[in-house]
Amino acid sequence: MADGGPPFSLGVESVEGLDALVRALRAEEDGKQLRKDLAKNMREALKPGAQQAKSSIMAMASGGIMATAPALRSSIARKIRPEVKLGGRWSGARVKAFKTKNIRNFPNAPKRTNRASGWRHPVWGNRDNWVTQHGKIEWFDRAFQGREGIYKQAVEQAMEDMARRIANRVG
Repeated sequence: MADGGPPFSLGVESVEGLDALVRALRAEEDGKQLRKDLAKNMREALKPGAQQAKSSIMAMASGGIMATAPALRSSIARKIRPEVKLGGRWSGARVKAFKTKNIRNFPNAPKRTNRASGWRHPVWGNRDNWVTQHGKIEWFDRAFQGREGIYKQAVEQAMEDMARRIANRVG
């Protein structure tokens, strides 16, 4: 992507009340620590989803990849993680698959292996011949199918717990 973001992500964005919660955290004396705690709890809520996506890419067939080449599937799996941002242009929680910058000159590996059309690359040892290779179609998307509500509820519960924690201090 041109903005340096991840090739793709799935997450809970624009959660109602998140901005108000962040403002309340800033007003607290130890707001910085409370924000860290909130972000940590929200990331923890998304960890099972990230693990499911990692398992999904690791189940992709390797398809005759050279033994000396860097492991593509494990490289992609290492780049999948939950992310939480509180404030700024975007506030929310999501699971992201980051680019694989130094793996086989294939920075968009997470995005390309997820697509039905696959990706094109030159045949090893013969730069004139190109082939289309297919990964595991929608491995990232399918890892979350039917579970979106569970992750959204877990993130909202983390937010609710923090709001209750702040309210208990006042009252």
